[in-house]
Amino acid sequence: MTRDSAPDLLVLHAVRVLGFADTPEVAQRYGLDAAQAEELLRDFEARGWAGHSAFAGTGGWSLTEPGRVENERRLAAELADVGGADEVRDVYRAFLPLNALLLQACTDWQLRPTAGDRLAVNDHRDADWDAGVLHELACVSRALTPLADRLGSVLTRFRGYDARFAAALARARAGDNAWVDRTDVDSCHRVWFQLHEDLIATLGLDRHAQP
Repeated sequence: MTRDSAPDLLVLHAVRVLGFADTPEVAQRYGLDAAQAEELLRDFEARGWAGHSAFAGTGGWSLTEPGRVENERRLAAELADVGGADEVRDVYRAFLPLNALLLQACTDWQLRPTAGDRLAVNDHRDADWDAGVLHELACVSRALTPLADRLGSVLTRFRGYDARFAAALARARAGDNAWVDRTDVDSCHRVWFQLHEDLIATLGLDRHAQP
């Protein structure tokens, strides 16, 4: 049976997964009350696990190094408690080949090599090229669904990545190019980046480690 995570773990982990986010976004990530999230964030700040900073009119929370250590400690304890380490590690092994496909698709979305310039920027005037990239992303999306189901059967906080990815892809296929790789919307790339961060944090890995 899948397990719900404690609110304090979810708030700390939301900051880790999002990287930099304001309080409403942190609360929204796992559907928590904003006032509760704010109280927990201030407690984490007092403990030296999170810090709030602002620049260019934008403010948000990020984890300190001790906060990352604490986050991984809590995630490891939770995973051990539910006995899900083998399952999550196995999913991560299946995730890695898809990650390579996703990264290549995003590169192909940004670059369209020409005879004279292999790093030419993709101006999106070649409909067949873009259609090929969207096809690759659709393949990734289909492969993600069973992996997300397996993760969600271990911990409920893993749920939703496949639906978010599919929603972003649908908007891209409808003609909104931003939903492939922009970082200021819940794009395919942003959703995938967060899933990758979620997996490596949960397993206590880095992005270049093998499971």
